[in-house]
Amino acid sequence: MEQVSSTGRPVQITVTDGHDLKGIKGDTPVTFVRVEFNQVVLGDSAKITVSPEGMAKYNFTSSFEFNPEGGITLDDLAHKPVFLTMTEVLPKEKKQKEEKTLILGQAVVDLLPLLEGESSFETTVPLHPVQGSPLEIPRSSGKQSSLEVKVFVADPLLTTAQILGGNLLKVTLEAAYSVPESFTPVGPLQNYMAGLQVPSLGEKDYPILFKNGILKLGGEKEPVPRPKKWPIANILAPGANNIPDAFIVGGPYEEEEGELNHPEDREFRNQAECMKKRITWDLESRSYLAPSAVVSFQKRIADCRLWPVEITRVPLVTAPKGKAGKFDKTEDENQLSFHGVAYVNMVPLLYPGVKRIRGAFHVYPYLDSIVHEKTKCLFSLFRDIGHHNNKIGGINSPLSKQVVSKNLKEDKTVKEKDIDGRPRPGDVQAPSIKSQSSDTPLESEPLLSNNPEGQQYVEAGTYIVLEIQLDKALVPKRMPEELARRVKEMIPPRPPLTRRTGGAQKAVSDYHMQIKNISRAILDEYHRMFGKQVAKLESDLDSEALEEQKCQLSYELNCSGKYFAFKEQLKHAVVKIVREKYLKTTSFESQEELQTFISELYVFLVDQMHVALNQTMPDDVQGTIPTIHTSSDQLRLFAFEAEVNENFEMAAVYYKERLARESQNLDHWLDYGAFCLLTEDNIKAQECFRKALALNQNHIHSLLLCGVLAVLMENYAQAEIFFEDATCLEPTNVVAWTLLGLYYEIQNNDIRMEMAFHEASKQLQARMLQAQVTKQKSTGTVEYIEEGGKIDSSLDPWGITTGSSATAIKMEAPAGPGAALSILDEDLTEPSKLQSDSQEPIVTAHSQDPTMSQKPSNTFLKEIPTKKETSKCQDSSAVLHPILHYDISQPPTTIFMETIHFLMKVNAVQYVHRVLAHELLCPQGGPSCEYYLVLAQTHLLKKDFAKTEEYLQQAAQMDYLNPNVWGLKGHLYFLSGNHAEAKACYERTISFVVDASEMHFIFLRLGLIYLEEKEYEKAKKTYLQACKRLPSCLTWLGLGIACYRLEELTEAEDALSEANALNNYNAEVWAYLALVCLKAGRQLEAEQAYKYTIKLKLKDEALLAEIRMVQETVGFGNPSF
Repeated sequence: MEQVSSTGRPVQITVTDGHDLKGIKGDTPVTFVRVEFNQVVLGDSAKITVSPEGMAKYNFTSSFEFNPEGGITLDDLAHKPVFLTMTEVLPKEKKQKEEKTLILGQAVVDLLPLLEGESSFETTVPLHPVQGSPLEIPRSSGKQSSLEVKVFVADPLLTTAQILGGNLLKVTLEAAYSVPESFTPVGPLQNYMAGLQVPSLGEKDYPILFKNGILKLGGEKEPVPRPKKWPIANILAPGANNIPDAFIVGGPYEEEEGELNHPEDREFRNQAECMKKRITWDLESRSYLAPSAVVSFQKRIADCRLWPVEITRVPLVTAPKGKAGKFDKTEDENQLSFHGVAYVNMVPLLYPGVKRIRGAFHVYPYLDSIVHEKTKCLFSLFRDIGHHNNKIGGINSPLSKQVVSKNLKEDKTVKEKDIDGRPRPGDVQAPSIKSQSSDTPLESEPLLSNNPEGQQYVEAGTYIVLEIQLDKALVPKRMPEELARRVKEMIPPRPPLTRRTGGAQKAVSDYHMQIKNISRAILDEYHRMFGKQVAKLESDLDSEALEEQKCQLSYELNCSGKYFAFKEQLKHAVVKIVREKYLKTTSFESQEELQTFISELYVFLVDQMHVALNQTMPDDVQGTIPTIHTSSDQLRLFAFEAEVNENFEMAAVYYKERLARESQNLDHWLDYGAFCLLTEDNIKAQECFRKALALNQNHIHSLLLCGVLAVLMENYAQAEIFFEDATCLEPTNVVAWTLLGLYYEIQNNDIRMEMAFHEASKQLQARMLQAQVTKQKSTGTVEYIEEGGKIDSSLDPWGITTGSSATAIKMEAPAGPGAALSILDEDLTEPSKLQSDSQEPIVTAHSQDPTMSQKPSNTFLKEIPTKKETSKCQDSSAVLHPILHYDISQPPTTIFMETIHFLMKVNAVQYVHRVLAHELLCPQGGPSCEYYLVLAQTHLLKKDFAKTEEYLQQAAQMDYLNPNVWGLKGHLYFLSGNHAEAKACYERTISFVVDASEMHFIFLRLGLIYLEEKEYEKAKKTYLQACKRLPSCLTWLGLGIACYRLEELTEAEDALSEANALNNYNAEVWAYLALVCLKAGRQLEAEQAYKYTIKLKLKDEALLAEIRMVQETVGFGNPSF
């Protein structure tokens, strides 16, 4: 065994036992084990005879010196295994001077546990047979041969700081696909190489090289999973090439981080990876990164986002080995050819929680100026630094040959260079990739203006598949549990308060219930006894007969025991009244006090009995007028209409009424919070959103809105918690990732911003593809114009196009699942729509008008004169029916436009402009019709009519047939007082086959214009359409006014009664009811309607004057005369 220097720290490897062994001469061969590390023989075990059962006890210990200051380093332990070579000693033949040996197999011991902080470990490693070895055929037991190994160091090799701050880098080069046709397996042998530079300590880099790639002609796909291989040359046993428990598993192209991960790349990649030539390596190189190297690694990625991975080939030439007639093949160091480079985006490794990137990367010709521009790298790994500094044969090298030890004592240790092609710390180091002081290459560096061989990579479409993996993420990600805890700390959950089941009121209520039950039982008994007699006599029963029946009933109840059962049934309710109402729980002090209390209790019980009986038999009680209860959705509509009319006080009343009815409904809190955002009351909006989140801390939209408010109020630490928690709870939510990216932009964190936008784009793309597949399977209505149904590939950065000229989607009529809802109808019929619309399928839910997701209140909220408030809005009382329609065209959909839809729905207009800036710069966004419509909406909200008109002109130029453009134009002219132009725009809007997103108010305003111009028939038809779509107080009011002007008093009264039933606080409804009653000659009703008109302070003086003129004409209607 080799002696260990006293200056190092010994690492002991002990081979204890062998199992299921056999030899060429039988099942009991004489064997020994040779231990090697770093191409150094550590020692040979004693020669042990294997037992008939295949067991051998070696108990052989060897060691090597770990010395990070110049000997074996942590990096060596990371990527170099210990080789255990099993050799059989053959019996001597006659006249044979020396023993012959035969290598049976090789085992590999991975020392990686030592880098995980362990000081010792035991493992059983398989013994891989060499070619022709008897171990290729297992023993009768069927088990593979194996060795038991123990590894021990006196103290852990890593300190606590190194364990916490260090990292392990694994780089796996799988293959280069679709290589140039000039690559042929015949002719001179070539060494296909690839490599990259990784930062080490300080400013130094060291190269990672992958040599001796295997050129294959194609014809079949590489199998998955397949094992990763050691980057070590001349491994004797083929199975020992494989790294234990390390496999290439592949995966969907769309989940890769590379360049060829779009849907239209699938066909090319399938063809390239099945049919075309490729070079395979399947090598994994490991590197230990010390804490300082981790910092340098992280800084390098931030400074140089793209890292160059070079690829080349070098011819192998025949060279003398040193003895006559002995030749070997080595690399011709001066003949680099086909020098290419792939640019790997390393930025994802700086995303929180990301430890692995894998993808396909195009190979381009290596040109110094372009490489320097993209990567800030001044030197070529192969040309300037020189791969010849790293002696390596390479795995599966054509030079590799099985070595049968002829004389084991002649083996020499080799310590000068690493066998895997990487220099030691004292060897030549690669200059830093990061930017140098000069932006131009060094003068001594030859400038390559052309690389015709490298250009063949581009023509062939060559790409490499590479994986880079870290043991720990460079940027830790908060765990979902931590985020949930932080949210809970900021907003403690508030479960609904349980109602108290006791109390005096509950006791009296229980007493009433028992009285009702007993009275029903007595009536049933009476009907059983005298039902037929009463039916015959009917009204001929006199008092004597009734008294007789009463006596018989009492007798029957007493005899049957039912009387006592009724008393027992009532006793518990009476006891509760005594305890809860009279608070009597102790004994009485005197008999008089008891009698007084019993008298008082008796009177109360009798009175309450009569109350209960009157409730049970209400025939003798005058019927009460039924009240019409408005639903929560109707209250939401009333509040929305009040918002549009700038009657914010009334809108707040409606929102508070909803909360008073259902305070535990988080949708009500979200709606009220959105209203507060509209009125710019951010503090109250924050309270509402936090109340909603307290009710359900997993509600995504509550989290997002809390985050938006935190950003608006510059509470950025809380905003990050809210947004991150939303992405953890729902990783597929596009809006959540986009808002997180916008937050990182505010924080000037470009890398995380890019990560969030990339993830949002990926989720949007996946959702769209899934929607298309679902649509095709269910209805078969989606067809692709372009062959293969390809979607626009330019998804990065952060967009997806569904309506480009290259791709068209045909929708069948009538509109079915693909039809879009009018946004107003969406909001009114689905109060919880806010929770799910970011997850709707693109093909179905996004086949809508460009501003389909914009609330009408965001368009013209503050523009309607209050004197005409009741004629321009509507309140709904009936069932709200969604209006189905389908769009004319497919506008581009991006993550930013989807986020804009969400923000506009909740009135977060302050946030919208930031998102619009991204939409303008997004490759799939830009100045589209939808973009200009959103801009017009925001400026119309500010009453900036000039800018609104300018943007609407731009939108009309891009999509002249878009009904939303004409609808918004109508609103603009209406609010600016140009009713003639507004009328023309509205009429054009309703003439389209496809509805605009704001048909509700288009009908109302068009009907009002018709009333102003005395076109009452048109007004009647328009309001009738509005009533059919979304009946409300104001649609019925408009219809009633039109009918009244047409002298259709009966229809007018019916319509006005409907309006009044929905909202009896509308002064204009009372005013027209007064006019109808005056014309119909109903004095009392006319006076009552007029009284409420005055009480509710009708503001329309002209209408009030008309009422007084009619009153004077008919001679009644004003009690003050």
